Amino acid sequence: MSRILSALAATFCVVGCAAEREPAVEDAPERATPPGGETRPPPLRRARCPSELSNCREASGTIVYVERVDPDGDGDAHFVLLGDPGITAPGITVVDVKRSLRPSPLPGPGDRLSAAGAVYEGSYGQRQIQAIELHVAR
Repeated sequence: MSRILSALAATFCVVGCAAEREPAVEDAPERATPPGGETRPPPLRRARCPSELSNCREASGTIVYVERVDPDGDGDAHFVLLGDPGITAPGITVVDVKRSLRPSPLPGPGDRLSAAGAVYEGSYGQRQIQAIELHVAR
């Protein structure tokens, strides 16, 4: 989790340079090209909170950091998103994704993610979403 906090600080300095992986040409997703020649990003399905879950929040944004290997060994992944509403800080949301919900392959910086789940305090006092629903657009 300390890596997440370090990433938050680094994000403010180097948002445009964050690149954990470069997709191979054959892995690049097909994108619709409208007549004007512009490339549209694929749609991102929004995660939604169930009405019966208290303290549930929804957030969507662009991934700027991924903690692929969690130090406590329980197999979850953590994502830092830039986008509103900002659960952890203004414009920033940390999402904790349990092993059973981890997408395969894991998305990386530049991909978009939508998550919904209860908000809890993380190990460093930060507010984060414990995802119960997750969607990714690459």
